[in-house]
Amino acid sequence: MPLPAPADDRAALITGASSGIGEAIARQLARRGHRVVLVARRAEVLDALVGELGDRARALPADLSAPADRAALPGRVDALGLSVDILVNNAGLSTVGPVAKSVPEKELNLVEVDVAAVVDMCSRFLPGMVDRGRGAVLNVASVGAFGPVPGQASYGAAKAFVLSYTEALRGELRGSGVTATALCPGPVKTGFGEAAGISDEDAEAALPQVMWKTADEVALAGIIGLAAGKGVVVPGGINRVAGVFYRLAPRDLILPFLARSHPGLKDA
Repeated sequence: MPLPAPADDRAALITGASSGIGEAIARQLARRGHRVVLVARRAEVLDALVGELGDRARALPADLSAPADRAALPGRVDALGLSVDILVNNAGLSTVGPVAKSVPEKELNLVEVDVAAVVDMCSRFLPGMVDRGRGAVLNVASVGAFGPVPGQASYGAAKAFVLSYTEALRGELRGSGVTATALCPGPVKTGFGEAAGISDEDAEAALPQVMWKTADEVALAGIIGLAAGKGVVVPGGINRVAGVFYRLAPRDLILPFLARSHPGLKDA
């Protein structure tokens, strides 16, 4: 199923658009002629990106961890004279370390951004897509969605939720003119790990270089997969193989290895 055609009164809304995969997806869609609505917390970064992308881009600063900010987004989009035909739920964060040493507030904040925001945005924008008989949803999960992630337990579980939720959406939307795709990248060089507390050196040492992709590579794979109507997109052949292995490998065998090798647990 192709992406909805660009039009002056239609837009793609991208959360977490201020950096990394979200920024790269916004650039990909803008190049294809789509109006883009950029959502993230850092207004100054969004404004700079709007300056680069031109008059087909709009910035709507919002904190995706705040239910009130999420609830306000449909009205703010309406005020721009736009309808959302493409929804990209990319905003996400991670915590690192053993659950026994976790900070409850940080864990719950992760659930708000990585899980609740995805559900909230889909619940708010999907009805309009279904009514119009056109639309596409791209939810960014992770290869970590295919199995538990010791050292990032909440993150892995959140991405597993996103994958399952997107696959369920796909079943519900069949025949509606709206499609849903889960983008499941492996490791990406975006600074995401450092924000979570894992140095680039430790992250790169823990995973083979062949698994690493750039944000641009992941964004391109996601948009191509979304346009093709794929249900799950895993950028990179080795990551696809790893995802299948991760799903099928006996948990009792793989979990001790993952716990030993995760940089977030090495000092635990």
